[in-house]
Amino acid sequence: MASILSVDDSPSMRQMIKLVLAPSGHNVVEAGDGSEGLAKAKAERFDLVITDLNMPVMNGLEMIRGLRALPSFTGVPIVFLTTESDDGVKQQAKAAGATGWITKPFKPEQLLAVVSKLVRT
Repeated sequence: MASILSVDDSPSMRQMIKLVLAPSGHNVVEAGDGSEGLAKAKAERFDLVITDLNMPVMNGLEMIRGLRALPSFTGVPIVFLTTESDDGVKQQAKAAGATGWITKPFKPEQLLAVVSKLVRT
């Protein structure tokens, strides 16, 4: 199945994402902030990135801009999974290169549906 990068400063949120996606056969790699996520993305190929917006060190918007600057991330879907629901922030995310948006708390079936829609395995 897909190789997915999960970037969130909350260990429990990363674990929840993994618990939802791993049983479907997805390989989930975790990062605790945008800087760590960007470093992992430079070292490994991913089919999808799921990221929080508000994180220490490097936020999700900065990380997306960094990912989109990498030739290997052209066309790779990036989904925000965040408590933020402000339309202005959503526009910034779209401009940075985000593919989609899921608001926390999320339903497991909602996350699975988005992943299956965006990932071609």
